[in-house]
Amino acid sequence: MPEKRKASIDDVARRAKVSITTVSRVINKVPTVSKKNQAKVEEAIAALKYKPDISAQRLARGSNTAVGLVMPGYPGIFYSFYAIEIIRGVGHACEILKQDLVFHITSGYNELNTNSVGGVIFADIIENRKQVENAMAFGVPCMVINNIPEDLAVNYVGVNNIAGGAMAADYLVNLGHQRIATITGNLQTQAGQHRLEGFKNLLAKKKIALPPEYVLEGDYSRRSARIAMEKLLALPVPPTAVFAASDDMALEAISVAMEKGFKIPQTLSVIGFDDNPAAIFGPVALTTIKQPLFTMAEQAVKTLSAIVAGKKKSPIHVILAPQLIVRDSCSSPSR
Repeated sequence: MPEKRKASIDDVARRAKVSITTVSRVINKVPTVSKKNQAKVEEAIAALKYKPDISAQRLARGSNTAVGLVMPGYPGIFYSFYAIEIIRGVGHACEILKQDLVFHITSGYNELNTNSVGGVIFADIIENRKQVENAMAFGVPCMVINNIPEDLAVNYVGVNNIAGGAMAADYLVNLGHQRIATITGNLQTQAGQHRLEGFKNLLAKKKIALPPEYVLEGDYSRRSARIAMEKLLALPVPPTAVFAASDDMALEAISVAMEKGFKIPQTLSVIGFDDNPAAIFGPVALTTIKQPLFTMAEQAVKTLSAIVAGKKKSPIHVILAPQLIVRDSCSSPSR
């Protein structure tokens, strides 16, 4: 006979018709909960025989210094410059601080076990917002990186992707380009949305037209960039410059263009985003927008550790600036 599933905090909140945060406050005896809601939660706890995890509560108070790293899973994660830099930065900081690292790849739908960590770092929020909310509800110190969640009272370290998208567009405009296209990142991610927003805003400010066919959605992968680039170069009036929202996509865009007889940068300029070291060693050294991923990850660990130790108080919000790295893949238009 299968073992009966234990009741979760979600079950309690659902039965009591209150938020997970309210349930957590009742469990932790926070006095701000109304008597009515307190009674509803206590009834639900009794009816469901819910037992809060004492070790999780202890860890949430900072008695454990291990760091959890939660990363959204996606195809090719261990070939991703983004993922590798985040893991490298977090691991480096944990080594310096002599802290253990617990790594978890998530689909976003499973409950997280925070029992073995004192704080959790979420590498972006992609379909796993509920995991962040649940961890916060239990009082576990949390830090989000590569995302600026304006509607969630959580600590974060992010990069100004809007400024980065604008920086790429501004550089191309200053070179004299008028026909500028973009291959976006995954628009389900905040980074993809913000880079596109900054790009479009700058072109609008400079009164540069952006036809709908010049905006094609990618997903940060080379395959998506190849499909998009073939469409762009098949247009009756193709662009003279392309901004790709990742270096991987920019490198693939260059490959497609060269296959079709374009010269980079003489007849087509391409700019990327990331500053992946591999971009230096392609057929043309790639001009790009650098986002400080390693610094972002390292700073997240140090800040979270200070919060767990009681040396800093939440919320802490840090937004890092992107940087234009000029190499050989862009020049003034020749057509």
